Amino acid sequence: MKVSLKYYTIKYMIVILLLIIAVWAALFYAYILDEVYDNVDDGLKDRKIQIIKAVYHDPKLLGSKDFGFNEFKIKPISESEYKDKSRFYNKMFYMEYDDKDQPYRVLETDFIDQFGKRQRLEIRTSTVEQDELVYDLTTALIVLYILLVISIVAVNGYLLNKAMRPFYAILDRLKKYQFGISSSQEAQRYAIKEFEELNVEIEEMIDRNELVFHQQKQFIENASHELQTPLAIVINKIDLVIQNDDLDRKHMNFLSEVKGDLRRMAGLNKSLLMLSKIENSQFNKTEKVDFNEMISELVKSYEDFIEFKKVHVSIAEKGFFGADFNPDLAGILLSNLLKNAVKYNIEEGVVNIIIKDNELIFKNSSNGIPLDEAQIFNRFYKQGSDHSSTGLGLSIISTITKQYPGWDIVYKFEEKMHCFILSKNNAGLS
Repeated sequence: MKVSLKYYTIKYMIVILLLIIAVWAALFYAYILDEVYDNVDDGLKDRKIQIIKAVYHDPKLLGSKDFGFNEFKIKPISESEYKDKSRFYNKMFYMEYDDKDQPYRVLETDFIDQFGKRQRLEIRTSTVEQDELVYDLTTALIVLYILLVISIVAVNGYLLNKAMRPFYAILDRLKKYQFGISSSQEAQRYAIKEFEELNVEIEEMIDRNELVFHQQKQFIENASHELQTPLAIVINKIDLVIQNDDLDRKHMNFLSEVKGDLRRMAGLNKSLLMLSKIENSQFNKTEKVDFNEMISELVKSYEDFIEFKKVHVSIAEKGFFGADFNPDLAGILLSNLLKNAVKYNIEEGVVNIIIKDNELIFKNSSNGIPLDEAQIFNRFYKQGSDHSSTGLGLSIISTITKQYPGWDIVYKFEEKMHCFILSKNNAGLS
């Protein structure tokens, strides 16, 4: 699934932020515990000095065998147990008020009293519960993470939308750009360096494409016209030769075949020129086109051809098929569909034209053999041995429909009939 740039960056930013906060939380937790123990240890050291001084002034304190109100106890030790350095450790003690064990920090130190005896002093003080600290820290970090994500999404969305406006403007211009159609927009200048460079490069690219397009267009038109003239002259000369009474049947047939090939070449040249013009968007003017009326007029204009092929044509109007379309392209589109249905029909066959609101269906009888759906709209595709065909008629139809978003042409073989279905606005095919 494709996403926009801002959501793409936010997605990865959220994941990275989660990892960073997790690492930071672990380091922060270790740092807090270290600071807590450091402060507690400093307090225990101060109390150690105070208690030892008090013992020298009041020997009765040497009888403090259990932790009492003052949270310390003193017990005699042997010479072998005596240690010079103080020791710190954590230990759990039962508390009656909470009815559970609570964590304490304990300082254990040895000293010699005023009587020359060795004593061990243990001082304890309550510290934070690590499980509660972890819970509170985790809760705080989750809230912080959620607030950070919401803030980042909001701020990043606002800033990206503001910063990306030039990009969207450039993209919108590219979407509306068509070959051969000059843009009336004034040259844009952008404050962001990268967008300014992108705009300049696109302007230069459009200028180069327009130059190549006009050169190609001019070449195709000139080449087509230059070919049409000698072809027409050669065909006329062959007609004059054929009219010569001294010509025998063998040469007459030969010249007739040459004339047919030249006519086919002329038709091929016109079709290729037409395809080039369509693909180059030279038919870009549109207006309201009544396809129902245009089909009726085409059937009338092809009456002689229809009678010659001995085909029966029927029109069933089940709706109104109208659209904003180039009228010349609409005529070419319908003409090719009708000629295809009549020309590649069987003797005494039928052509059924069904008009709906969003579909035009051309059905014609066949010899029972379906066409290749995968290749039928390819250029120069021909199924059969009809040498008079250029193989471009259906390709022209497909090229025209591609010029209009939402339009489509498909081929189906139903009930031994070839069906060409022209649909618009992504309407479902029947």
